[in-house]
Amino acid sequence: MTPYAWTAADILQATGGTLLSGAPETAFSSIGIDSRSIVAGQLFVAIAGETHDGHRFVTDVLGRGVAGVVVDAAQLGRLPVDQMTAHGRVCVSVNDTTRALGDMARFNRRRGALAVLAVTGSNGKTSTRTLMETVVGQQLTTLATTGNLNNHIGLPLTLFRLAPDHQAAVLELGMNHPGEILYLGGICEPDVGVITNVGPAHLEGLGSLANVARAKAELLATIRAGGTAVLNADDPLVAAMADGFAHRVVYYGTTAKAQVRAENIVLTDAGTAFTLITPSGSLPVTLATPARVMVFNALAAAAVGEVVGIALDRIKTGLEAFVPQAGRMGIRTLGRDIRLVDDSYNANPASMAAAIETLARMGGQRRTIAVLGDMLELGDQAEALHRQIGRAVGDHRINRLYVTGAFAQDVADGARQGGMAPDRIVSDAKPALTDQLAADLETGDIVLVKGSRGMAMETVVEAVCDWADDK
Repeated sequence: MTPYAWTAADILQATGGTLLSGAPETAFSSIGIDSRSIVAGQLFVAIAGETHDGHRFVTDVLGRGVAGVVVDAAQLGRLPVDQMTAHGRVCVSVNDTTRALGDMARFNRRRGALAVLAVTGSNGKTSTRTLMETVVGQQLTTLATTGNLNNHIGLPLTLFRLAPDHQAAVLELGMNHPGEILYLGGICEPDVGVITNVGPAHLEGLGSLANVARAKAELLATIRAGGTAVLNADDPLVAAMADGFAHRVVYYGTTAKAQVRAENIVLTDAGTAFTLITPSGSLPVTLATPARVMVFNALAAAAVGEVVGIALDRIKTGLEAFVPQAGRMGIRTLGRDIRLVDDSYNANPASMAAAIETLARMGGQRRTIAVLGDMLELGDQAEALHRQIGRAVGDHRINRLYVTGAFAQDVADGARQGGMAPDRIVSDAKPALTDQLAADLETGDIVLVKGSRGMAMETVVEAVCDWADDK
């Protein structure tokens, strides 16, 4: 699918920048920001990031045949503007190239008659986004965020992939400080805004749950007139966001308030089964994951499907086609019938508690093992929140705990307070911890691995898989 074409005139209209060289009718094959992958015919936007400044590479990309550049006006003194003029290359100067990138993305979003569906929340953003994509994609040609392109750089790069044939765009919006969701929502101007939940994530930058809620609620202010907010009825902080919202609200959850809800939720050998109830009718659904919390993500996606007119049977097909991404509550069956629950991609207190609950529900006659790394960005509440997670491990009667990181002792203390025997707790650096885990594994064990992104707990997953493959 060919994305929208760009000309220098489009760039000027989008950014309000100044054309210093080149012709307005000059066309670009696409837009890029990475000097390492830029190719001839593209427009290069020189972004000044935390570690690299794209202005340093303008001469290099011109030598590789880019058709034009967008640069910061304050950097012109160090750039070969005369050379660009002599060779007819486009040079557009702006006050802030990062802002210009967002302006160009907004311009592109407005080109097509498509439904823009944006999701944010403390937990479950990526899984909800993926479920939304599989549901909406059953009936509409859909663009979606890939990977972790959910910030002020990633969102524009996603929107630059829009093509005239797209009928919907499913976009994930991330944040770690106030004002970020307002900015991102202002770029993508959603027709439907989904807020999954409010939890103690990014407390280091936000300070309190109330501030987290306010930051997430910024999305509602960016929804287009006549649009819809899709809100989690089971989360009081999210449900309260409907107060004062001028447009339509659709609730999802397990309470009677939810127009889209789940009943009869049970864990089965195939995953998590429930009855999906919507204004269009009800159907049985089975998700390919043991995580009960994933039901809420599925309900959010089903609610979005209802809003944009996806048929109920296709909503069911989309939900049941969902496959958890690597590191997000996926299950691997290894040698000796060991089951590995890989939730290693990231963690915060709410998602950690949900994962521990899932591990306990899966246990039955099998031995349950939690391998946990630190939860980051929790500020001065970090020690207490880690102790709470340890207490949850004890309260859920998890059989063994392996814990690593700066807050490992807090988790271990909490687990002992929850009734876990000290000889069932191993606290060590990650390599030694992994070796001890491998030595202790038994046939039929269920192992949960989870921690924040910065803990790189996927290395534990890889080590366990390698060990099991050798047996």
